[in-house]
Amino acid sequence: MKKLLSFLTVLCVLCLTFSALAEGPRVIALKGPTAMGMVQMMDRVDNGDLKDSGWTFEIASAVDEVTPKIAQGSVDIAAVPANLASVLYNKTEGGVVVLGINTLGVIYIVENGESVKSIEDLRGQTIYASGKGATPEYALNYILSANGIDPDKDVTIEWKSEHAECLQTLIASGSGIAMLPQPFVTTAQTKLESLRVALDLTEEWAKLQKDAENPSGLLTGVVIARKAYVEEHRDEVLAFLEAYRTSVEYVNGNVEKAAELVGAYNIVPAAVAQKAIPACNIVLIEGEELVSKLSGYLNVLFEQNPASVGGKLPQDDFYFVP
Repeated sequence: MKKLLSFLTVLCVLCLTFSALAEGPRVIALKGPTAMGMVQMMDRVDNGDLKDSGWTFEIASAVDEVTPKIAQGSVDIAAVPANLASVLYNKTEGGVVVLGINTLGVIYIVENGESVKSIEDLRGQTIYASGKGATPEYALNYILSANGIDPDKDVTIEWKSEHAECLQTLIASGSGIAMLPQPFVTTAQTKLESLRVALDLTEEWAKLQKDAENPSGLLTGVVIARKAYVEEHRDEVLAFLEAYRTSVEYVNGNVEKAAELVGAYNIVPAAVAQKAIPACNIVLIEGEELVSKLSGYLNVLFEQNPASVGGKLPQDDFYFVP
């Protein structure tokens, strides 16, 4: 009996070992554009088209759910805010690498009114916003400052805990200005029909950078991976990126069908996704272009506040260049 139990124990260990070896990357993404670009790939896995990949996907509601999982190694690949990738790189002492940029700028100045036509029109105004200490704050501060507007003196920025709170304030006041991301802009417009997009901060950033020696762009999200996973499973990472690239192309080229998938995976309602996808700037930028765009973006943030990127800029090993 003891020999049988010992045999069964060894057999179970072997089964678990082989199961773990066969398992593909564990992927997590945030609700919103960073997850929307993955929906066709997720659907292919669930429908058996990529049944041998072993990939598993999780959709998180808040970034606080993602950070500990990538740091502790309970997930292998994660879609996160661009500056958070740098913070995690520094916190883990180089333990994560960035595979690609998956979302360009999705931040907009919206107004329940008609007074804002340019950045200068924000001078003296109150702006309702969420995202203090993250990309929205740093992007807004950079764009205001570069246009000669002091964020601390020339405007009043009222920071709210959630995007929905900004919208509630606009509805209650009957007018006003807010900084909101897609797809929440589209959601907000269904609740407040008079809300209009006044400024695209991605375009405003590009205007400021057009004459720079190495122009950067406003970025929202990137896809990162544990460095140890990339080193041990390089072929799987390349296969993941290939499938991800196909998924991004599908989402941008088949908006109506992609929106149905976005709704099915409970990322945002399908009707909202159909209107929002064209404004979500979903991409997959890899290789040398990734290095150029992301390093330039992080450098702009670093010059504003080193803590925004984790205290120091990442080294070359932060960037995955096949």
